[in-house]
Amino acid sequence: QVHLLESGGGLVPAGGSLKLSCVVSGRSVNHYTVAWFRQAPGKEREFLAAFDWADGTTYYADSVKGRFTLARSTGKDTLYMTMNNLVPEDTAVYYCAAGAQSTVAATYPDWGQGTQVTVSS
Repeated sequence: QVHLLESGGGLVPAGGSLKLSCVVSGRSVNHYTVAWFRQAPGKEREFLAAFDWADGTTYYADSVKGRFTLARSTGKDTLYMTMNNLVPEDTAVYYCAAGAQSTVAATYPDWGQGTQVTVSS
């Protein structure tokens, strides 16, 4: 099992930026893709971006391409997601997950507890 812990959420004005962190522990993450999803109230969990830990390939949803950027820490099993030009529609709970590369939430077996991001207008 892979354990994931998100942090970095908070309240930010529209146009602002946040950097989320996902610390990965447990089973070696080298065999997995680590992805970010978000879920707003009343909506389904939405794929945002994913990082293939084995080769460093990144994948982004069209809705965040150009605004959100993934980066992996060196020496630590941490995946960062920097979010720029935030809008109120980005308000949601943000989760990281580990599994095989996919944009479908149900295919990821391991999840963190989530971190709240609120963008004020």
